[in-house]
Amino acid sequence: MTFQEILQRLAVEFSSEVIVDANTEARDPWIEVAPAHVETVGRFLKSDPSLRFDSLCDLTGVDYFEPDAKLAGKFPYEPHLEVVYHLQSIQFKHRLTMKARLPRWKDDVEGQLPEIPTVSKVWAIADWHEREAFDLMGIRFIGHPNLVRILCVEDWVGHPLRKDYAFPLEYHGVRGR
Repeated sequence: MTFQEILQRLAVEFSSEVIVDANTEARDPWIEVAPAHVETVGRFLKSDPSLRFDSLCDLTGVDYFEPDAKLAGKFPYEPHLEVVYHLQSIQFKHRLTMKARLPRWKDDVEGQLPEIPTVSKVWAIADWHEREAFDLMGIRFIGHPNLVRILCVEDWVGHPLRKDYAFPLEYHGVRGR
């Protein structure tokens, strides 16, 4: 099934408030899903007999932020985070990239992590991927069964892959730089 056919199938099932955007011209075409609906769309993509996206190959967070004030004027994006899901149908051998756009901070309050529903009930492997995105990017996955750090130690402060992250000079008496 081509990307256009997948997109048409989704358009029949979901409104433009759920599938909010699509890019058919990108090297890796993608759809954008409203964050509140990622689990619902994920369940459909996995269970629909013509799609069968049974494999979540990757889930990651992307930080669209330019911390350098001089370059910020040339940066083509409003600051935000994205959760990117790479899906594949083993049976039909087609792929899909699904994205969800989040604010950098929940309710624009710095330090309040943005939230999105978990897809770990749809694809079990998402458990690990979501923990990594939580740990390194600071994205809270609502409904996740065990949302704790996976790479950083439990008392680590902040989320190291955010572009505005300030690496600590010292951690428990050990100098970092």
